[in-house]
Amino acid sequence: MKKALFILLVLSAVSSFAQTGIKKITLDDIFKNRKFSSARGSGMRSMNDGEHYCQVNADSINVYEYATGKLTSTLVTSQKLAPPDGSVPIAIGNFTLSQDETKILFATDDETIYRHSSKSNYYIYDLKSEKLTLLSAKGKQRLATFSPDGSRVAFVRDNNIYVYELNSGLEKQITTDGKINEIINGATDWVYEEEFGFSQAFFWSPDSRNIAWYRFDESKVKEYQLTYYGDLYPEQFKYKYPKPGEDNSKISLFIWNVASGKALPVDIGTESDIYIPRVKWTEDPGVLSFYRMNRHQNKLELLLADALTGKSNTIYTEENKYYIEVNDHLRFLKKNGGFILTSEKDGYRHIYLYSIKGELIRQLTKGPWEVADVLGIDEKKGKVYFTSSETSPLERNLYYIGIDGKNKMRITPKDGTNVPQFSSTFSWFVNRWSNINTPSRTTVNRSDGSEARLIQDNAKLKETLTQYGFAKTEFFTFKTADSIELNGWMLKPADFDPLKKYPVLFTIYGGPGSQTVLNTWGMVSAWNQLFAQNGIIVVSVDNRGTCARGEEFKKCTYLQLGKYETLDQIEAAKYLGSLPYVDKNRIGMWGWSFGGYMTLSCMSIGADYFKTGVAVAPVTNWKYYDNIYTERFMRTPKEDSAGYASNSPINHVSELKGKLLLVHGTVDDNVHTQNTWDYITALVGANKQFEMQFYPNSNHGIYSGKNTTFHLYTRMTEFILKNL
Repeated sequence: MKKALFILLVLSAVSSFAQTGIKKITLDDIFKNRKFSSARGSGMRSMNDGEHYCQVNADSINVYEYATGKLTSTLVTSQKLAPPDGSVPIAIGNFTLSQDETKILFATDDETIYRHSSKSNYYIYDLKSEKLTLLSAKGKQRLATFSPDGSRVAFVRDNNIYVYELNSGLEKQITTDGKINEIINGATDWVYEEEFGFSQAFFWSPDSRNIAWYRFDESKVKEYQLTYYGDLYPEQFKYKYPKPGEDNSKISLFIWNVASGKALPVDIGTESDIYIPRVKWTEDPGVLSFYRMNRHQNKLELLLADALTGKSNTIYTEENKYYIEVNDHLRFLKKNGGFILTSEKDGYRHIYLYSIKGELIRQLTKGPWEVADVLGIDEKKGKVYFTSSETSPLERNLYYIGIDGKNKMRITPKDGTNVPQFSSTFSWFVNRWSNINTPSRTTVNRSDGSEARLIQDNAKLKETLTQYGFAKTEFFTFKTADSIELNGWMLKPADFDPLKKYPVLFTIYGGPGSQTVLNTWGMVSAWNQLFAQNGIIVVSVDNRGTCARGEEFKKCTYLQLGKYETLDQIEAAKYLGSLPYVDKNRIGMWGWSFGGYMTLSCMSIGADYFKTGVAVAPVTNWKYYDNIYTERFMRTPKEDSAGYASNSPINHVSELKGKLLLVHGTVDDNVHTQNTWDYITALVGANKQFEMQFYPNSNHGIYSGKNTTFHLYTRMTEFILKNL
């Protein structure tokens, strides 16, 4: 009966579209033909003079003027990139220019390791001699990086660091103890890459005389095993994955001197169960800085180390009753040796200026709003450039403020979201602007914000959206029973009739520091529009724990990760169910990763309000996720056993009532399928029926293999349309 009704609804929709002339959105259009993809005009890299940028074309790397877009030179064409062995020219794509802009490093034959890491065959192209050289013939390399003076390239292979000298062609091995699943030099372990957001763990000093690097001893970290299918016998892949309360890698820092060929240890303190989430050379080439953080991640210290002795001293300490998030906002000044950083110490993330001794000079920004990113410092003009949510948590605009804390100025005039990228001298910036109903518009702007020229406005896409009848998205707010005001967006069918009652589909993420309710293009996808064309209202609501509304709003979920987030989504369902045009008995939710976790939590704890759900790659038990992330918000299972138990969906399966589809990639190295397997066991034990879809050899993104993405979204679409 339901299947017949579903077919009738689809046929009725097709007939309606034929009558109005509006084209019907299909999954083929979204995922195969890419009809609704937005052009961004990206890939522009500033040259040293700040007046030009280079950009990859189909068969060349060209240099253009910021002001006019005029082509001024060509760095290299594909014809000049034939390897010495006479094989076909290497692909132009992933490249790095040396600091003096005389050489280019190309990465080819990329091979993915984890989500953000890979290994490649690298080539060096000399722009003066027009000679192409293979970096190393001894196996693929990782993270190849020019020294600032362009005379050497450092890289990682088999967990050891090597340095290639361009003049002599000699390859030096700097470390020798690297071993898979035991010792890593110059690259990060899995959990640092995933949770601290970087994979390169070696750093040239500004004068090219030293290399600082991390050494990870992960020998005591427990292994997790992934199984790859397709051959006669499945392949087993083991890697180190520390879970809450379990051992981490032991971290140490070293500095290797190019001239002496000797390495010395950096004093990072006597405590071993710590994190070193960032390392950065100061403007003084003989001084290395690094952050040190305790395991609870509520104490952060900035230390300076002498490159000659390795001795260090602490110049800044910050403690927090919840936790401290690490970012890349730290900047050292050339003129006086001071530094800026951002902190939430006054309840909102703001910029602070310190002397090199760690003495607070002044707080640069202040107010009930958040600094989103620090883009750089123009010391000549005494300006710090940053983006913030000052006008609204839903907006991102570009500002500058004087290093003296005066003359704060908004540079981008249009409401919406701005993503700026400055030239090296801060004379120009490329800005990508959009709002929730307008595809991105990319322009070149002068430093005062005035527009110099248009790069891309997605005119063709706008025409396509009109042809397919994309509906407009509206923002809304409501107050929960606890008087907490929450923000949301709502996408109604284009032919919305307030006298009808519509089903509602929540699209959810909701994790710490995230945001899905933002005035930017892409928050509402073409897939959401497909549901709207099929008579479904699509919504998203930012619960407590999300960003841009201050520390207390974000961190009130501490030690109870998922509790208040779930309660807020239930409150949203209640609010929407009270609206005259919403069918409160047909409210569903779908989400991925933390959003998958939220879907399961809402489908059980909020079972009376959510009737159907799709959970993709969900965490079902917090003790199964990695320790840096989970302990940041929950501490260890031993310290917060009640929080782990009460906020893990696996312990609430008996409350599930609605229709549920579980989806997971079988080689998800991030959220292990262990979460879903054990959740299924609990569902079976509670005699709960459900549907499931697994994708062999796919990771957390579920895109590996032929037709995978299309198949996944077909499955989810059919499930939602049938059950909602």
